[in-house]
Amino acid sequence: MKSGYERADRSGVSPEHKAAGVSGPRLLSSYRFVDYATQAYVAVVGLLILVFHNRTVPHWGALVGAHAAVLVCLHLLVGTRSRTEGRPQPILRFLCDFYPVLLYAGFYAETGSLNRMFIQEYLDPMAIRCDQALFGFQPSLRFMEKLPLLAVSELFYASYFSYYIMIAGVGVALYRKSRGAFFHYISVVSFVFYICYLCYIVLPIIGPPVFFGHIAGYHLPVAYQALEAYAYYPKAVQSGPFYHLMGFIYRFFEAPGAALPSSHVAVALCTVFFSFLYLRPLRYPHLIVALLLCAATVYCRYHYVIDVLSGALTALLLVPLGTRLYRKVDGLQR
Repeated sequence: MKSGYERADRSGVSPEHKAAGVSGPRLLSSYRFVDYATQAYVAVVGLLILVFHNRTVPHWGALVGAHAAVLVCLHLLVGTRSRTEGRPQPILRFLCDFYPVLLYAGFYAETGSLNRMFIQEYLDPMAIRCDQALFGFQPSLRFMEKLPLLAVSELFYASYFSYYIMIAGVGVALYRKSRGAFFHYISVVSFVFYICYLCYIVLPIIGPPVFFGHIAGYHLPVAYQALEAYAYYPKAVQSGPFYHLMGFIYRFFEAPGAALPSSHVAVALCTVFFSFLYLRPLRYPHLIVALLLCAATVYCRYHYVIDVLSGALTALLLVPLGTRLYRKVDGLQR
């Protein structure tokens, strides 16, 4: 028997809503959970900047103003989505429905400017100690050192890159299949992202790039500087195209201090949940790639193991919670 989500038609209106006499335009004219969550995130972060900004936050006044402007724009966008229901404007409708995905990168990059409002020293020594206590060495350095093979590294870098394809690909597939399933997906994925971003603002942990001295103005404590001897990339690894592709992405889009919990792990596992729920023919290949991605976060030296574990725990806790909030706010019941 199909769930209420699966029975929802392409307009996003389930049979239960139609039976209750709720029309598509009327349903879409009201706020959805994803709209509340996105605007709440923008408002909360703007308020945090206003109240807690310090010398580490450049141009804090402009940031507060930008958050206020984004709130207004999002409100207008939700209204546009309502007004275009049933009209032949597929591109505009797609943008109005898919808009949170377009904001993720900007919100993520912003955390790099805000992550020392509360704790001004990066907490990497704590994460390094955790991994050392668990394994007796640093997996984020030794994993690649033990497997310096082009085929292995490219498999992991390609798996890591698949993160971007997972987010957009599952979203587009569900958008084409069922608007009800899509809004469930975009709501929960956005919820997971926003909680991760808030964690980055209050818990500044850079990740294994600290071993390479890539973060301007930050140096490892003397007790950990010996680990820098392992901070090199084997020549075989450096010859791979996916290695260079991820290097380009991180050179221009990475935010320092966005490591714990790993949003790559949390969101990738979240997308797998929706494959099992709505895209069942793809679920097992998707799961395999997501597990490779989890390992790649350590092999490719982007995350400590503690980041990966916390990312998995984040997905375990937030996906059910996000689903419950989605059902409650959007009024969909199984």
